Amino acid sequence: MLEVHHLNRSRSHRILWLLEELGCAYEVVRHARDAESLLAPASLAAVHPLGKAPVLVDDGAVLAESGAIVEHLLETRDGGGLLPAAGSPEHRRYRFWLHHAEGSAMPLLTMRLTFAVLPRRTPALLRPMARLISNGVQRRRIDPQIALFARVWEDELARDGWFAGADFSAADIQMSYPVEAAAGRLGLGETHPNIARFIAAIRARPAYRRALEASGDERAVL
Repeated sequence: MLEVHHLNRSRSHRILWLLEELGCAYEVVRHARDAESLLAPASLAAVHPLGKAPVLVDDGAVLAESGAIVEHLLETRDGGGLLPAAGSPEHRRYRFWLHHAEGSAMPLLTMRLTFAVLPRRTPALLRPMARLISNGVQRRRIDPQIALFARVWEDELARDGWFAGADFSAADIQMSYPVEAAAGRLGLGETHPNIARFIAAIRARPAYRRALEASGDERAVL
């Protein structure tokens, strides 16, 4: 049976969700973030040297990285319509969004979170300076780039409602975390109606809700 090592409120929710959409049997091994640092525990490093979630164990093979796990599952299981036909325009869109999620969107969102928490983790005497630097980097460098991403997401979703065509696909699962994270932290749902509709649509899917139940989390994103 497939084994998913899940970190609470993390990107590993997407793997549970994909498995639910595919109808695959699996077991969940839960790992908890450190309450103060929010970092993953050492128990994950015992599973994979990167020490990050998600990690999938499939018949003894240990796989990390969300995109690689998604591709592995779609290649080795019945894709159930979640993978657009090879060579089609939808497949090209699917491949782009599959990689955009982790290659562009998540590094930027992680950087924003890092700078947001920087002031309160700085010694009290240095906190005003840390806050000044943090706010400046976010305002001048990070937030404009996130705003650009949001406009591109909004325009793409305006085409069909999904990221890779008229049908729901694994690209939507992969993009769910950055879209939900950005919407939650920056209120994109109030200014970007197509993003708001996308979030409502994915949260209404029974497999999405089953994955949350399996994870033990109240919500999918940090």
